[in-house]
Amino acid sequence: MIKKIYDTFILKYPFLVTLILTIFVSTLAYYSTKVEVDASAETLLLEDDKDLKFFREVNKTYDNSSFFVVTFSPKGDLLSNENLETIKNMTNDFLKVQSIEKVNSILNVPLLQSPIRPISDLVSGVDSLEIKELDKNLVKNEFLTSPLYSNALVSADFKTTALILNIKNDPKYFELLEKRNALVAKQKDKTISKDEELELKKTIIEFKNYRNFVRQNDTKEIEQIREIIKNYEPNGKIFLGGVNMIASDVIGFVKNDLVIYGFSLILIFIFILWSIFRKIRWVVIPLFICFISIVSTGGILGLFGWEVTVISSNFIALQLIITMSIVLHLIERYRELNIKYKNASQYKLVINTVLSKLEPSFFAIITTVVGFGSLILSNIEPVINLGLMMSVGISTSLFLAFITFPIIMMLIGRKEEYIKETDKSSFTQKCSFIVENYGKTIILVAILTSIFSLSGTSKLFVENSFINYFKSSTEIYKGMKEIDENLGGTSPLDVIVKFKSDDKKVEIKTQNQDEYDDFENEFKQKDDDKQYWFSQDKMDTIMAIHDYLETIPEIGKVQSLATLLKVGEIINKNERLDGITLALMYNQLPPEYKNLILSPYINIDKNEARITMRIIDSNPNLRRNELLTKINTDLREIIKNKETTYQLSNLMVLYNNMLQSLFNSQIATLGISVAILSVMFFLLFKSTKIVLIALIANVVPVSLLFGIMGWLAIPLDIMTITIAAIAMGIAVDDTIHFIHRFEEEFRVDHDYINALRRAHNGIGHAMYYTTLVIVIGFSILMLSNLVPTIYFGLLTVAIMIAVLAADLLLLPKLLLMFKPYEKLKEIKK
Repeated sequence: MIKKIYDTFILKYPFLVTLILTIFVSTLAYYSTKVEVDASAETLLLEDDKDLKFFREVNKTYDNSSFFVVTFSPKGDLLSNENLETIKNMTNDFLKVQSIEKVNSILNVPLLQSPIRPISDLVSGVDSLEIKELDKNLVKNEFLTSPLYSNALVSADFKTTALILNIKNDPKYFELLEKRNALVAKQKDKTISKDEELELKKTIIEFKNYRNFVRQNDTKEIEQIREIIKNYEPNGKIFLGGVNMIASDVIGFVKNDLVIYGFSLILIFIFILWSIFRKIRWVVIPLFICFISIVSTGGILGLFGWEVTVISSNFIALQLIITMSIVLHLIERYRELNIKYKNASQYKLVINTVLSKLEPSFFAIITTVVGFGSLILSNIEPVINLGLMMSVGISTSLFLAFITFPIIMMLIGRKEEYIKETDKSSFTQKCSFIVENYGKTIILVAILTSIFSLSGTSKLFVENSFINYFKSSTEIYKGMKEIDENLGGTSPLDVIVKFKSDDKKVEIKTQNQDEYDDFENEFKQKDDDKQYWFSQDKMDTIMAIHDYLETIPEIGKVQSLATLLKVGEIINKNERLDGITLALMYNQLPPEYKNLILSPYINIDKNEARITMRIIDSNPNLRRNELLTKINTDLREIIKNKETTYQLSNLMVLYNNMLQSLFNSQIATLGISVAILSVMFFLLFKSTKIVLIALIANVVPVSLLFGIMGWLAIPLDIMTITIAAIAMGIAVDDTIHFIHRFEEEFRVDHDYINALRRAHNGIGHAMYYTTLVIVIGFSILMLSNLVPTIYFGLLTVAIMIAVLAADLLLLPKLLLMFKPYEKLKEIKK
């Protein structure tokens, strides 16, 4: 049937097929221009995560606006007139940036202890360095000792300070986001109407367009901020940090990586192909097929609106490598037949090349799709998209390779191929020699590798440190490191404490409701309510949680109502603030100061308090999941009132949920992948023995990944955690090709040793070349600015080398040991 398709259409009308193919690729090339990059925090969250819903509610309650952090380490004394003037000028310049609403710095934050004043005076007005001249010794002492500012606004050595650039809220962005999420939720629940489905499509497009507009503005304004910083670099060491900047820089890195991968791989492919074949056509044909495969896949991504993220930014490198592998197998088979059958026509050579490689290539690609397809079972959209991208991409490569290659070969005609014995690599011959003479050593090495892998697997841990995503030479790393080490940490984490409803308060309100009729009395009632809210029980609970969190070494700055209570005790002659005083401050403190030191930490209407902290990402002992579990467990004991509830929130919780979900799904789907691969092996080879042999030959080298990561303490993160599924998918290609060729050679004389030698000297060269391409191709990932991408490249290189060794040594040894083709001998007899 396949031969008939080639005979009656593809090879009979090559020009017509070429025209159809050109139209197909050109159409997809148009859509490839619509591919977008998305490196926002949203791409790393689980949409079905209950903690995400809670996080968004918390953000609404406490008005968590975004901000940039500029760290400034000036020359000389931080409080010198010259440096204060520099901070003032920087502040004024930053305020010229359209999106910056206000800047908080040591110049304008309220100073409550310079000197200490009665609390009754504070509500009428609070001093700051920009308002009046203050005793700088007192100011320095306050910044270094005040729970409000120490290790947050200034460093412990008083050499670095932070300028907090608060970004204006963008209500339109969040309105569109909420509208989209609400409609998506209805779609998942199958309660969406037809009109709402149309509205969802419209909203998705509107949200993407507006998001892209916002990102373009953000990128421009970040560059504007960096230009401002450059102007002040002679005055000291300055770095920029913040979530918005991280997302913008990551998008830049991803786009840069895509360009680097593409051009670098092309140059490397040219060099490798010329080194192997020494003929122009064997350089041009593979590159052309790779090019149209990438363009076509890009078009499919653009057509379906699949966005490239940090996780899926490697798809070009992955697809180029797999496509090159397919084409190299075709070229090697064609050359082999060309040399063997000197008098055969070009048609015979081409059709036999295609037919002999179609079945193993088809099953090899299908198994690769299974490897990538296992990623689709993840709950994380970028990981799902990577699985879809690669599954579609390599399927496209298979389709285009098996149409384009035979057409080109028919059009250019037959050209003689010559391979001198001295030109042949002796690598595969040495592999045959090792298998025949050192079989026990091969089995011993496989056993030791398995032990190494199992022991290393027990040391694996899941971790996701954003500061370690970037090379230490990058500005983004330096800025995050400065904030992390000197200004209280990086990743935010909240504890939201929900107090029980107080019946006594309700009773008071009911009894007094009839007594207060005029506005003044109603206002007084609200004051009484606020005074009553600041009860001793609540204050003790908040203080206990706050003090506990400060004892944990992985946690940097902790801030809450307890922070104000500690400052209040200092300015209140070492006496704790009572409910009346706190209510007075809550009601009468100037809004700009209230929003800084009080409102972010309590919400009386919801009867809850918020304790915020930042995690020290650079702490080598940090294990996020263990830390969150510890905090959750310990707080149950610390909170004495068991009717008081609490919940952890913010980005650290969400990213940890994502990682744990990815880890659990990958462990589960890896088993599913092995099961599906077993079925496919059986459908292809129809032998239980061969299925077991093929699985052993793949599982042993792929499991080495976990051994290496465990022993080298490389964490499983959003990039490295997907390697096993990808490696398994790529690894089975050569296994299938070798077993398929071994069986063909065994049918010639039914001799295992002779079949082994011929298979090594035939398909072995193609396997060697394809692995060489994969190894050098993945090495390109080391040029990335993203450290997880570098790990991804290095680990994949190591696994692919192990896979080649397993396919050329362990696999043939197992075939010799178990002799799965004895039935073929019986058939011959």
